[in-house]
Amino acid sequence: MKYTKIKTPYKYLINIVVIVALLFIGNAIYNGGGLPRATKSVILQCGIYSMLAVSLNICTGYLGQLPLGHAGFMAVGAYTGALFWKAAAALPAPVAIVLGLLIAGIVAALFGVLIGIPALRLKGDYLAIITLGFGEIIRIVIINLPSVTGGTPGLLNIPKYTTFSLTFICLVICCYVIHAVIHSRHGRAILSIRDNEIAAECSGINLTFYKVFAFALSAFFAGVAGALYAGFQGSLFPSLFGFMQSINILVMVVLGGMGSMTGSVIAATALTALPSLMQDLADYRMVIYSLLLIVVMIFKPSGLMGQKDISLVKGIEYLLNFKYRKANKASKEDKTNE
Repeated sequence: MKYTKIKTPYKYLINIVVIVALLFIGNAIYNGGGLPRATKSVILQCGIYSMLAVSLNICTGYLGQLPLGHAGFMAVGAYTGALFWKAAAALPAPVAIVLGLLIAGIVAALFGVLIGIPALRLKGDYLAIITLGFGEIIRIVIINLPSVTGGTPGLLNIPKYTTFSLTFICLVICCYVIHAVIHSRHGRAILSIRDNEIAAECSGINLTFYKVFAFALSAFFAGVAGALYAGFQGSLFPSLFGFMQSINILVMVVLGGMGSMTGSVIAATALTALPSLMQDLADYRMVIYSLLLIVVMIFKPSGLMGQKDISLVKGIEYLLNFKYRKANKASKEDKTNE
């Protein structure tokens, strides 16, 4: 019996068909009129925080570093996108949306390069402290530029461009780009730095380049997610991008499993939706939330998914080769008995 393997063109076709189907089904449910406004809000937040968790996973899970300033990149993207959308109100909405997201991501990536070059020469606690300081500097700058950012009272009247379809498409693009990068030679270089920096450098890998590259890619998608957040909220306040926002995103990555995009999406969705689902237990929901995190970390310290990702194509191949595996297992048992 021959092992059945799906060819690469069919793999792409299957993934595209499933993604398009999920987009149409999700959009129909979201805009069907049956969902409460609060539920719609939670769904969009789940998508945005999934992007933030997946993008942070580039640095924590794949590069093996510990940055604590992800909320700073989110803030840069959020305010950049919001200011552009307010200034470009005359542009057609689709053009303004695409340009706003790209500009937000690029500006955040530039900040990622600027902070990454000096910061990534450090490791561990020192890197965490310097990136934490960067996040706080961004927040203080936002507060002290009221003529541009609105300061403490906030930036108001932002066009609400964020929709379910836009969030879903951005999340899919984010996951695909990161998956493609990590499975390329550049991704293997990044993973080798995580596993052993000295061995990677001795093999000729440019540590500074790949660290800054990973940092900039992570910042780019954090900036896009920040712009989506601005288009969802319609207003921005500096207090939204404090230290606890960075910790919240980091918890999502750790809980899902550092090095697993699937785990990041699952954990971000669960941790975003959980407080809303437990509104009837208002006095106890934060206790339950904390206990859940503690239990998971005790019994599954590598996270819900570890470093594994769920693959639809591999699942189909598993089902197609059920008889092959059964026959192979029987053959091994026969040889053992002999």
